Amino acid sequence: MARTKEFDPDAALQAALELFWRRGYEATTMSDLVEHLGIGRASIYATFGNKHDLYVKALDRYTGANTPILTAELAEPESGLDAVRHVVRRFAAEAGSDEVRFAGCFLTNSATELGPHDEVVARRVERGWEQLETLLHAALVRARAQGELPADRDPQALARMLGVMLQGIRVVGKASSDPARVRDAAEQALALLD
Repeated sequence: MARTKEFDPDAALQAALELFWRRGYEATTMSDLVEHLGIGRASIYATFGNKHDLYVKALDRYTGANTPILTAELAEPESGLDAVRHVVRRFAAEAGSDEVRFAGCFLTNSATELGPHDEVVARRVERGWEQLETLLHAALVRARAQGELPADRDPQALARMLGVMLQGIRVVGKASSDPARVRDAAEQALALLD
């Protein structure tokens, strides 16, 4: 008869996500995970696989939790342009807050730490960026149809620019103690939409 798990795998995955997010992949050891999750090494391996497998599952959890939030924000029926402005300003505000500033964005952290040499993580990062661009693009197409965005503006190119800028906000916000730096950059990017 199989033993039942003596821990909640969902809570353990969330705890792993938080630890990886705070410390990064390389700086997090299996011993750190055992201590932080409060479960044995064998249980971690049996439930999640090795450290890399656990990291990928944590990254999937992160994007799975954040994509619906962005979808809801950017699908606001009223104004496509207001929805985009809201998201850009939220990213800038979060990047300047102490709560988010030191951790940054887990997807962006993954891109800079593992993306250049880890194909599995790089694919997931690329998928996350594509989702962001798709959501921004849809809101900008809606804005153009609503007459909020000039007809000569390319929603796809603007979505791509905003996606790159939002990732940059996460990086700069993590390292800078000056919230005006990201706030000013966000406002300048938004000015391109007028």
